[in-house]
Amino acid sequence: MPAPIAAASATGLPVPTKTHARSLALLASLFFMWGFITVINNTLLPHLRSVFQLDYTQTTLIESVWFVAYFVASIPAAFLIERVGYRRAIVIGLAIMAVGSLGMVPAARLPSYGVTLVALFVVACGIALLQVAANPFVAVLGPAETAESRLTLVQAFNSTGTWLAPFFGGYLILSRTKGGTAAAGAAQLSQADRYADALATQLPYVLVAIVLIALAVVFSRVQLPEPQTSRHRDGERVKRSALLGHRNLVFGVPAIFIYLIAEIGVANLFINFVSQPAIGNVSQATASNYLTLLWGGMAVGRFGGAFLMRRLPADRVLAGFALAAFVVMVCAATFHGPAAMWALILVGLCHSIMFPTIFTLGIKGLGPLTEEASGLLIMAISGGALVVVQGRLADMFGLQQSFWLTAACEIYILFYALWGSRPRPA
Repeated sequence: MPAPIAAASATGLPVPTKTHARSLALLASLFFMWGFITVINNTLLPHLRSVFQLDYTQTTLIESVWFVAYFVASIPAAFLIERVGYRRAIVIGLAIMAVGSLGMVPAARLPSYGVTLVALFVVACGIALLQVAANPFVAVLGPAETAESRLTLVQAFNSTGTWLAPFFGGYLILSRTKGGTAAAGAAQLSQADRYADALATQLPYVLVAIVLIALAVVFSRVQLPEPQTSRHRDGERVKRSALLGHRNLVFGVPAIFIYLIAEIGVANLFINFVSQPAIGNVSQATASNYLTLLWGGMAVGRFGGAFLMRRLPADRVLAGFALAAFVVMVCAATFHGPAAMWALILVGLCHSIMFPTIFTLGIKGLGPLTEEASGLLIMAISGGALVVVQGRLADMFGLQQSFWLTAACEIYILFYALWGSRPRPA
């Protein structure tokens, strides 16, 4: 940054809007990448289900390990940011993600279910660090009254990554494997076929690692204004017990946790659900194309939501989207054929604004406690680990019936929007 801008940032004075725009543009690239990588898992899971001959419980356990990383890494990430600052923490997070992505190469060559779990766990730890750094960064990088709209807008680039990822994963993984191109109900693959399919995951993750390394180099060389919330007045830390006095945070943590159960359950089981003869009756590769509509709906919803929240209170917008999500999930759990498939696609639009809106409502009014609150909210992303519960329900009662769990999750989000999100500071 030019010296006057850097000085203004260091003294806590408002940073010029042009600098905000440049910083937000750089941060948007991070949102894009972690959305992209997370959704590659949606095409990876049905692929690994075929390679390792897994049931739904074992398949969703892969994603559970991914989200356990958020629980393990988020609080240490908050302390790391306090120690080294936002920019360096972002560089470290990108490096960790690159190492985990390269770990998918030996996982494919062995092939090994265990090594795959470890590699994905490392990638997720890096994403957790980026989430703890970038989400509050965007929220405080500008006027407080537009924080919800600003984070929702930047999260739209996250959804753009999630929209493109199924094309990438479908083409480089599913469409290049026998398991991915087989028709629904096809015979079991041979051991040789499964090994050949396993090798298909190498190229996508090597390409991802190259991009992550390039981003790490960029962020190591640029200057970003450090958010004022990272500095405590007179060197004194506010007692973290004060966090419990903020109702919007106390109910926001379980809101993020429960929302992730809903989002990840839908995304990870989507391809298996749509490819069923009674629903879409298509191959997994074709079903991955429909998955792009789910994530495309999230992108459209976030751009539209950012516009709406400049005119309507964020909690009211969240309530409307939560109610719509409940309705379409009831339809997905009860309808058959294309109607059930399109109901499940529409939930992407309904889910679009939930994470960024809950996050910004959760940290509103936290001031110098923003890093700690952010760590707790990002740790709550570990709720995605409970997708294994939905996998177990799918094994016990059927895949379609397991979506009643998702419908129940939408009810809590509605409660948070109507009451739990109202700030009541200690």
